[in-house]
Amino acid sequence: MSHKILVAQGGGPTAVINQSLAGVALEARRFSDITHVYGAVHGVRGIIEEDLVDLSQETTANLEAVAATPAAALGSTRDKPDVKYCQEIFKVLKAHQIDTFCYIGGNDSSDTVRIVAEEAAKAGEQIRAIHIPKTVDNDLVGFDHTPGYPSAARFVAQAFAGANLDNAALPGVYCAVIMGRHAGFLTAAGALARKFPGDGPHLIYLPERTFVVDKFLADVKATYAKYGRCVIAASEGIHDESGAAIITKLAGGAVEKDAHGNVQLSGTGALADLLCEEIKNKLGIKRVRGDTFGYLQRSFLGCVSDVDQREAREVGEKAVQYAMWAGRNGSVAIRRIADYAADYPLIPLEDVAGKTRVMEDELIAAAGNDVTSKFFDYLRPLLGTDGLPEVARLRAGKVAKAKK
Repeated sequence: MSHKILVAQGGGPTAVINQSLAGVALEARRFSDITHVYGAVHGVRGIIEEDLVDLSQETTANLEAVAATPAAALGSTRDKPDVKYCQEIFKVLKAHQIDTFCYIGGNDSSDTVRIVAEEAAKAGEQIRAIHIPKTVDNDLVGFDHTPGYPSAARFVAQAFAGANLDNAALPGVYCAVIMGRHAGFLTAAGALARKFPGDGPHLIYLPERTFVVDKFLADVKATYAKYGRCVIAASEGIHDESGAAIITKLAGGAVEKDAHGNVQLSGTGALADLLCEEIKNKLGIKRVRGDTFGYLQRSFLGCVSDVDQREAREVGEKAVQYAMWAGRNGSVAIRRIADYAADYPLIPLEDVAGKTRVMEDELIAAAGNDVTSKFFDYLRPLLGTDGLPEVARLRAGKVAKAKK
């Protein structure tokens, strides 16, 4: 029996998402009964529009080159398919005699795979539906971590290491806003920038904890008094006790919303600016600067974890193996073994689809404005076998004052 595979990429791009794509395309070549691997242009939208390319015609050398290139080579989409949409996907799969559907993506993508699998079962069709994980948010339930997160975390840690050096040279308050609507894993990665006592980020605010503006200002004031400066990492998803986004509260409700009705958090520097204004106006500190890492952290070229690259390739390879050998639907998870190794079990789609993981309490400091040592142990092995770039400081002694 011959087989055809269709692979697509959905949601926000990452630095290693194309490793998973290459993993599917190249692993399929190991199976003589797989005749074609098709790619959908711009995710599920490309499927229903039958905008497909034949990845079987790609050379191995070019697939390897694409694998090392950030962002989604096939193009992505923010479409969030419902049952009717997935029924159209199913029709295209049948029309092209495709019996394996692999979708590389996050929470919403896993839900799409679940619906397609259910529609195939209802129709009595032997279509395998496999979810291949990807998200810099690191928020998939049932996973130790997700491909894309380690590289984005590496970028955040390195960016804060540089920002801390800059802030030490010209002291003041620096506040950077990091991606993460519900999960603070990416913002927390800034803590890995610290090397010497007094290094920033000194304060880390995550969406897992309620953000109180007055407490934030008190934290900044105390840190500034202690060090003569303050570096802050804040998640874009920080919210008040009612669950309302802080950006909405500080902006007086004048915020944009995306196609799904969510407050627009990424792609705007509003939150950083608003937090900086609060510090200037309430604390009277003159040198206050804000940044928003925004889309830079997702697909930054040349800042990739080799661990992330390897694991992103392997989940793509395992998707093909599970489809061909196990004949089951599911999501290819990553589970941590011992000090650090990874295993890739296939877990039920319903365990992942539509669910959101947040940082565990043991990873967040009791004060709610930092992380614990357990988070350092969690993240370090993921950042790459070569670790982070080293920074140094002068050690020369002070010269005694001579002027009377």
